[in-house]
Amino acid sequence: MGKDTFLKLLVAQLKYQDPSSPTDSSQFMAQTAQFTMVEKLEALTASQTAMVNAQNLASATSLVGRQVSWTEGTATKTGVVSAVTMNNGTAQLSVGDLTVDLSAVTKVQPAPAAGASGTTA
Repeated sequence: MGKDTFLKLLVAQLKYQDPSSPTDSSQFMAQTAQFTMVEKLEALTASQTAMVNAQNLASATSLVGRQVSWTEGTATKTGVVSAVTMNNGTAQLSVGDLTVDLSAVTKVQPAPAAGASGTTA
């Protein structure tokens, strides 16, 4: 349940309360505090997601110019990372003409000697 749903429920409760027996003010304050907590938790979640994405991007950019290996099906492929992009919070490595998720990398090593770039199966 998000903050919008919570706010709608709170407004509906106030709208349909019995005027001769209004909601207890302490109960209303508790619900307002809960609403504030839901907002803060959503903000914390967004902040934490941004930090994780930044960490993934930092990890991925450190691989530019290095040779990585990953498994695709039953084959292990190897290539030199030429660029990094972020796609929906996932760091993706450009290796030759392929795009590899950072999470798929199984091995990282120094780049091979000049002239030996690209990917191999």
